[in-house]
Amino acid sequence: MLGHLGLNVPDLAAVKGYYDQIMPLFGYQEFFTTDTECAYMPVEGQRGAYFFFYQATEHSAYSRERVGLQHLAFIVRSRSAVQAVHDKVLSLGSEVLHAPREFPEYSPPYYYATFWLDPHGFMLEAVCHHDRD
Repeated sequence: MLGHLGLNVPDLAAVKGYYDQIMPLFGYQEFFTTDTECAYMPVEGQRGAYFFFYQATEHSAYSRERVGLQHLAFIVRSRSAVQAVHDKVLSLGSEVLHAPREFPEYSPPYYYATFWLDPHGFMLEAVCHHDRD
């Protein structure tokens, strides 16, 4: 199991403002925040990876097309949860790459997901591996 994931970002305040709004949709809560980092942990002692965001000290443009992070996928329990994430990221002005739909080419029989970009261009995904609303 993955223990934690750390990502450098160009604007920590923007990331915190954004992720504070979406992480609860995936079962995460704030762990801590300092001037140089913020972190999220699974709620109520649930198992799962912690997420750390660090203020980058060297600035360069990010691209998911280069070597490095391509995207992060969050598992949710239902198709309606995928839709709720989609609605939330739209309300935040995120660029949606794929609206919620089935992706039969990924781990059949059920792969219902939406993909979008966060404020810094990281591709994120909400996926449900069940046929339930």
